[in-house]
Amino acid sequence: VQLQASGGGLVQAGGSLRLSCLLSGSTFTANYIGWFRQAPEKDLEFVGIIDSSDGDTKYGDSVKGRFLISRDNAKNTVYLQMSSLNSEDTAIYYCARLRDGRDWYQAGRAALYYYWGQGTQVTVSS
Repeated sequence: VQLQASGGGLVQAGGSLRLSCLLSGSTFTANYIGWFRQAPEKDLEFVGIIDSSDGDTKYGDSVKGRFLISRDNAKNTVYLQMSSLNSEDTAIYYCARLRDGRDWYQAGRAALYYYWGQGTQVTVSS
């Protein structure tokens, strides 16, 4: 199983950016793909997760109402649409696969993800 995150870059505060996570090596619709981020000198933070079989999602408190996770089953890709960005959103963003659907209710725990992408840098300028 491999995940490849892309789409990061520099964006002005208040702007938007869309990240992509391409999954290979696994049946796409049998996966739970999460997004995490890590800002400099801060712990890894849960951003959100999507059930690729039915599109169900959940989000971390700091991004609710601003970020939206979606998927394109035909492209084996999960998207993270980020809006109303501010400097606190500056971080390296990672996508990862939850080990099992039974972990859905603990999806905020990074230790429950067994496969991780390489990360993509998002920088928000003020």
